[in-house]
Amino acid sequence: MQVFEHPETMTQWSLAQRDAGISIAFVPTMGALHRGHIALIERAHELCDLVVVSIFVNKLQFNVAEDFAKYPRPIEADLKQCEAAGVAAVYAPTHEAMYPVGFDTKVTPGILGEPMEGASRPGHFEGMATVVVKLFNAVMPHTAVFGEKDYQQLAIVRAMVRDLNMPLTVDGLATVREDDGLALSSRNVRLSASDRTAARAIPQALEAARNLFASGVRDAKRIEDTVTTALAAVANCSIDYVQIADATNLSEVTHIERDVVLAIAVWFGDVRLIDNTVLRVHR
Repeated sequence: MQVFEHPETMTQWSLAQRDAGISIAFVPTMGALHRGHIALIERAHELCDLVVVSIFVNKLQFNVAEDFAKYPRPIEADLKQCEAAGVAAVYAPTHEAMYPVGFDTKVTPGILGEPMEGASRPGHFEGMATVVVKLFNAVMPHTAVFGEKDYQQLAIVRAMVRDLNMPLTVDGLATVREDDGLALSSRNVRLSASDRTAARAIPQALEAARNLFASGVRDAKRIEDTVTTALAAVANCSIDYVQIADATNLSEVTHIERDVVLAIAVWFGDVRLIDNTVLRVHR
């Protein structure tokens, strides 16, 4: 397994593979790898000949400095997991390699970046879009694989690839969950034992929303209120947002007539967790 720290050497390697007719699938990560990341890597193996994983904690997408400082960085363990998963190359650039002195260009997402995470975390999606473009340019993949847990991020990346005529496809993988339904996240390890138990309320609230929707309820606020009430009853749970939006353009929805995404963000202590579920209207 090759490990590259600079965009030039990463690109040279990728160009050599492409010139040889070898396809590349790319899994961008911020490290602290877990089973969800491994599932993305497995999906990438299905799509292309070789898999590249990036490991880079992107300061630009953190709007809370403390969250960036606390983000886990077990690089040696991550590299071992990548090698065991059959990854051909890891791109692990330094901050200086990614953002050299004088760097001053940002990628601004459109309206997809305004609601939900965009409203709660100003600048987050600009930082995310900027680093993803730089990663794509260095790795030059044929396909990139993202998790659907970050639903809004996936929607923005797909729109960016389409709008900017970027020569790759974007694949989304369903959220990987713990046995009790909690979405896998690198932040889960920071939960206290009591908060980890309380966090089960997240998948339970989403399941309650799905059941309400399946019973025929199409009033978005009623479903949002059900989820809000369920989460508000949990100790040490602070709700950031509970929002139903159009599954395609993320616009606000009052009466559900097309597929929608129910997205939530909650705090347990100083740990912020996000999750979502898609409510599909069968025709």
